[in-house]
Amino acid sequence: MDTDSLKAFISVAKHGSFSKAAEELFLTQPAVSKRIAALENELNHSLFDRLGRETMLTEAGQVLLPEAQSIMRSIETTKRSILELSGEIVGTLRVATSHHIGLHHLPPVLRKFAAAHKEVNLQFDFLDSEQAHFKVAKGECELAIVTLAPIIEEPLQDHLLWHDPLVFVVGQGHHLANKKSVTLKELSNETAILPSLATFTGRLLKECFDNANLPLTLNMTTNYLETIKMMVSVGLGWSLLPKKMVDEQLICLNVPGVSIARELGIITHKKRSLGNAARAFFELLCESSNNPTN
Repeated sequence: MDTDSLKAFISVAKHGSFSKAAEELFLTQPAVSKRIAALENELNHSLFDRLGRETMLTEAGQVLLPEAQSIMRSIETTKRSILELSGEIVGTLRVATSHHIGLHHLPPVLRKFAAAHKEVNLQFDFLDSEQAHFKVAKGECELAIVTLAPIIEEPLQDHLLWHDPLVFVVGQGHHLANKKSVTLKELSNETAILPSLATFTGRLLKECFDNANLPLTLNMTTNYLETIKMMVSVGLGWSLLPKKMVDEQLICLNVPGVSIARELGIITHKKRSLGNAARAFFELLCESSNNPTN
């Protein structure tokens, strides 16, 4: 059972597609199919059912997937441990983060890190914060830079980087834009464009309205804050966005008595020691945020 076949199997399972797996692995689709066929012949079981355009794991594939992922993580960890015996900062560093943090907080850190550590292959998974917490807990990446959960559950630990105040906003042409102050009740009667109320940010807003016994009138939800900003700017509703995103396209509303903020930071696994590259990246993040490590 060679590692190339396992990589192909994991990629097809992740994407549900041989063609997308081929793109990810920089292979041709026949090459991916050949690796899967070799693995199926070795195990004497089919690993995928091909139903039209859908590719789904068989029962045997479902059994193999977590084991294959564990094998590949063990190989990667072993390689990293041996390389790091010299103290060098090399290898692949996989980081999970959100699109917002990637756009608005990480660029200066990435410039410094890339300049200082040219031998590190830095790979990003752009995910919702909730997914990123799960990915670190499963050991699929060393650290995540995300909106921190209200309660950090085992086996995770967090380190605060940035306090992120949120503000109520509308577009320039919205009829609330020129009001000196706006109440939650007024906002409750207007359509909103928000992140999913299941996200950490969405929960903060929902809790605010729930405490006031007011409903939210949703136009739509999307977890891409840049998309929300665009839709608000053209007058499709109000939203709650990081203050850092406000520019001339948006008007901040004064909502007396209401203050909402979230915390952005690093999530790591308590039982997993950071490699040299991850430790260097962690320390640079802390340095840039003025929240030093303990």
